[in-house]
Amino acid sequence: MSNLKEFNVDGTIYKTEVTKKFEQRKSWAKPNPKHLNSFIPGTIVEIFVKEGQKVKAGESLMILEAMKMKNLIEMPFDGVIKKIHVKEGEKVPNRLLMLEIE
Repeated sequence: MSNLKEFNVDGTIYKTEVTKKFEQRKSWAKPNPKHLNSFIPGTIVEIFVKEGQKVKAGESLMILEAMKMKNLIEMPFDGVIKKIHVKEGEKVPNRLLMLEIE
């Protein structure tokens, strides 16, 4: 008995074998636009906002230093800071939830 899986790609059905790594992969989930995650491992240098603060699109939220470069993290849209999950001086991995927006 073969271990073939069916995939639909643009309306065409394909049958192929899949690896264990593929079967055990993390499922894709649609990103939550109200969650701000780190995009690179680094250190939080400075946080400019507080929980409950109203922030406009484009305002500075924090600085994430990675590979000797300081990355300014800006507010993607108007909102209120719901929860800050990081502290100044904290080292963060890639894709860590840093901030929640209401």
